[in-house]
Amino acid sequence: MTRTFKAFSALLSYPTAEMQAAVPELAAAIEGEALLPAAIRRQLDVLLKELATGDLYDVQERYVLLFDRTRSLSLHLFEHVHGESRDRGQAMIDLKALYENGELEIDASELPDFVPLFLEFLSTRPRPEAYDLLAQPAHVLAAIAERLRKRKSAYESVFRALVQLAAAKPKADVVSALLAEPDPDADDLGALDAAWEDAPVNFGPNANSCKDTLIEKIRAGRRPAPGVGQAQPRPIMPRS
Repeated sequence: MTRTFKAFSALLSYPTAEMQAAVPELAAAIEGEALLPAAIRRQLDVLLKELATGDLYDVQERYVLLFDRTRSLSLHLFEHVHGESRDRGQAMIDLKALYENGELEIDASELPDFVPLFLEFLSTRPRPEAYDLLAQPAHVLAAIAERLRKRKSAYESVFRALVQLAAAKPKADVVSALLAEPDPDADDLGALDAAWEDAPVNFGPNANSCKDTLIEKIRAGRRPAPGVGQAQPRPIMPRS
């Protein structure tokens, strides 16, 4: 098991008191494996300190503003590639099959492309395989890191670390294309509404509305962080 990926999965999960209490253990896991350059570990220390010492409600509010309300920072990988297109459904099926083949069972309500869940899976794989899998969404992770840098968010460090560990680095032109997409501030409600409005509304017994899809994403963000208590297969990404 690669404990660094397990720690990152916890750090990107919805913050809880249990997760705050586990920060020293998470820090020890990252430091103990020493997979990252010292400069990135120092950046991660800033996030670890914020999570450990910050007021829980403030920490939770920051998380929601970043990852739940801002589509360009979505922790659902396929959001950045497929949006609400039909291709996303097949990509979900393929990724779920990859997890099942690796003996990782997920709840029926969980979306396979949720980054903490993906990282939990990577933690169970041989390290070279995990690095190869991580390379596939590296362009998405790099774009999220840059958007977090603009917001001066310490969460940037986790995404920089993931890009560092990926077996192949993202292509600059692909990252630039992602960064050209709208990136509204979480306090700009009008821009946020516009960003979510471009998703089509589908009808039928097996279709979710845009609102239902958003609610499903937010609920997925409350999945338990691995090992720190409860929270309130194919190519997984096109290489472009």
